[in-house]
Amino acid sequence: MEERACGSGRHEVVTLCGSTRFKEDFLKAQEALTLAGKLVISLGFFEHAEGKTVSPETEALLADIHRQRIDMSDSIFVVNRDDYIGKSTASEIEYARAAGKPVRFMFPHGAQARTGEHQE
Repeated sequence: MEERACGSGRHEVVTLCGSTRFKEDFLKAQEALTLAGKLVISLGFFEHAEGKTVSPETEALLADIHRQRIDMSDSIFVVNRDDYIGKSTASEIEYARAAGKPVRFMFPHGAQARTGEHQE
């Protein structure tokens, strides 16, 4: 990943998306993107990796917060370990694309195999 500043000289803002079961991959992506000069917005809660459950209301709240993260970003970076893109992540990808945000994948071959689309 190479360093790239956006338009006005500011750093590109990237939101990480993916299953909360892949906490270690989120940390690796956050480090790599930060060292590449990106401002990274990640998750604040990894319920699956930590074996926690949440109520439907909390799940809806977390989804709403994550959509706001995407709104604040220039692009999203999808953590898609083992070709896995779940329902929530697929919804986030769709949301980002509808807003005209570029979507990149940690594992591009997995993204191609799982969603039938190429990395942008």
